[in-house]
Amino acid sequence: MGKSLYDKVFEKHAVRQLQEGQYQLLMGLHLIHEVTSPQAFSMLRERGLTVPYPERTFATCDHIIPTKSQLRPFQDELAEQMLVELEKNCAQYGIRYLSPKKGEQGIVHVVGPELGLTQPGTTVCCGDSHTSTHGAFGAIAFGIGTTQVRDVLATQTLAMDKLKVRRIEVNGKLRPGVYAKDVVLYVIQQLGVQGGMGYAYEFGGTVFDAFTMEERMTVCNMSIEGGARCGYVNPDATTYAYLKDREYSPKGAAWEQAVKYWDSMRSDADAAYDHIVQYRAQDIEPMVTWGITPAQSTAVNAKLPQASSFAEGDRPLIEEAYQYMGFTPGAALAGQKIDVAFIGSCTNGRFSDFEEVVKHLKASGKKVKPGVRALVVPGSQKVRERMIEAGFDKVFTEAGFEFREAGCSMCLAMNPDKLVGRELCASSSNRNFKGRQGSPTGRTLLMSPVMVAAAAISGGVADAREVFAIKS
Repeated sequence: MGKSLYDKVFEKHAVRQLQEGQYQLLMGLHLIHEVTSPQAFSMLRERGLTVPYPERTFATCDHIIPTKSQLRPFQDELAEQMLVELEKNCAQYGIRYLSPKKGEQGIVHVVGPELGLTQPGTTVCCGDSHTSTHGAFGAIAFGIGTTQVRDVLATQTLAMDKLKVRRIEVNGKLRPGVYAKDVVLYVIQQLGVQGGMGYAYEFGGTVFDAFTMEERMTVCNMSIEGGARCGYVNPDATTYAYLKDREYSPKGAAWEQAVKYWDSMRSDADAAYDHIVQYRAQDIEPMVTWGITPAQSTAVNAKLPQASSFAEGDRPLIEEAYQYMGFTPGAALAGQKIDVAFIGSCTNGRFSDFEEVVKHLKASGKKVKPGVRALVVPGSQKVRERMIEAGFDKVFTEAGFEFREAGCSMCLAMNPDKLVGRELCASSSNRNFKGRQGSPTGRTLLMSPVMVAAAAISGGVADAREVFAIKS
């Protein structure tokens, strides 16, 4: 029986099995940011520890950085203090800091792949739950807590249990107007937010094989929202074309050697899986969340489900979601008025995400409906620069969107970009938890970037296929 990529990578990086049964796992790449690293560095100093492999750690600022103006010092004193700490720690321990001054800054899960740091067949960790994004490259990537950030800084290893592996196949061809975000929301709806507990998700089938790297990153990014510890796609020619000639990608003879190794790490044709699920691409419609977990979603033109249609144990959460959101079971979600539209985040803040929206804005000539606050926030300074070179900033601005600096922005609102009161936001981000976007009573509807644009133009939830005349 063959092995999965997860099994191969885990075995390659396992240093030893510990007495309690966990494994000490070598971390190939460690990414840090300003929120979860200050305490970890303080713990190092308290114990008199060093960072023995600083070349394997890279830092950026993303969560707290403002997107309207990034002039220093920041108006938010705590944000300024956190960034000062990050700069100081990187300087002291010899860690490369991806600086805004040098045009390198961005969301940690955007800049890692941009630089070619994220590579197949390795392990990646970061003090951020959406580190699963990097699995798009055939890496085993997961978020860690602050004490684990300390452990990786001090030892370059983590103590971990070995996971089971579920293969998720989506076969066929997606209909026009259906995107990677819709696919992952559909999968989470089917399996639930706890369906992946104890699992690594391997995404396969013709749909994932045909996806670009940026589409694969969108799917793997939200693996964690389905309860999985990590999610990945096997590396292939698409992966290698993306990585070729990037700053940290192997060069010359080392490139050929690397590709050979990466190919060897792919799941074997006869790999054993703990579970396999299969879905049909043609069954997936544009998806919108209506509740307070990413699994509480529906096709845009479907009626909101009755609580009685769920398992008895799930009904209290369903009822809580309806009460919080102010929606009625059996009603239509389409037409629901929104206050804010946000396109960005580590899920959908890459160039191709904005490119697809711009294509439809230019073709339709439509503009944001008066009264809707609409933000476009690039995932990195490099993405932003490329967007400006392509004239995207002008298209968005003329259509009524605010074109911002790079950062996490309204995904989690640890910066000035927040919802106010009971505002309802159409968002291309990854979480719709209570208070996620900065207001304890604010409400979030997750959807694809094109669907967010359609909502901004319509002033409410709308089928982008109708708004932009996307023909099947």
